[in-house]
Amino acid sequence: MPKNQYDATDPRDSYPRPPFPSQPQDSTGSIFDMKPQPDHGEESYKGFGRMKGRKALVTGGDSGIGRAAAIAFAREGADVAISCLHADSEDAKSTLELLKSEGVNAQLYGADNSDEQACIQLIADVVRDLGGIDVLVNNAGMQKQQPKIEDLDSDQFVKTFQTNVFGTFWLCKSALKYMEAGDAIINVTSSQAYDPSPQLLDYASTKFALRGFTQALAAQVIERGIRVNAIAPGPFWTALQPSGGQTDEKVQHFGEGAALGRPGQPAEIGPAFVFLATNESSYMTGETIGQTGGKPIA
Repeated sequence: MPKNQYDATDPRDSYPRPPFPSQPQDSTGSIFDMKPQPDHGEESYKGFGRMKGRKALVTGGDSGIGRAAAIAFAREGADVAISCLHADSEDAKSTLELLKSEGVNAQLYGADNSDEQACIQLIADVVRDLGGIDVLVNNAGMQKQQPKIEDLDSDQFVKTFQTNVFGTFWLCKSALKYMEAGDAIINVTSSQAYDPSPQLLDYASTKFALRGFTQALAAQVIERGIRVNAIAPGPFWTALQPSGGQTDEKVQHFGEGAALGRPGQPAEIGPAFVFLATNESSYMTGETIGQTGGKPIA
């Protein structure tokens, strides 16, 4: 495991490779029940104060990619709010304590992104408690595999779109009332938006939608000096996978088909969020960074 994000190691062997043990979880999922436990940069992410004075919201920030982004932001000096469905979970409480240990203003909110009023209220709460919002990361998402379209009922299809697409729309619309030139929105799409898996019909469709949403919104708000970009992760080792996102058999071989021969760890994607949140990426808007383990997005 790398000592920090600058430690040069063979990327094929930097983190565990499959096969992994059988580990089905219920729909809530927890990083603490995963074998091996994912690395979110808890010990390895090294910050340099690149986000001092920034105020960020990361949805789905309790675990996985959202937790890694939140840790990276806090290590770079930003005040960070995270939201998730289960704010009383061990994952959420653990993330909040990690953020607070960096000496920043850290806040945790329970919010359902599939509900418009909850999204509006979340932004209002963040602005009140952090004193503003200048970085919004739309990471929270719903993924539940179904082998055939006949197994995919209307309730799941609608809920997936409400959470992944409508929630992003509601949060962006609310946050932009408070954002100014130099601020940034980062949406999380997926490699599924370029190469969809048949068992993720609804999820992949939402990620296609977020590609277009990112590009269109970026073209609108650049007139205000606000940038909108996206990140497209491939197979990342998160609690979403064993809690219904994949079959247990696929979890045991998760990431095996990537060029690196393993799944990505959340710690490996955290720096991309810092890059897009800061002026290091000042000439980028409406673009998507792929992190797929060796399968370029197109």
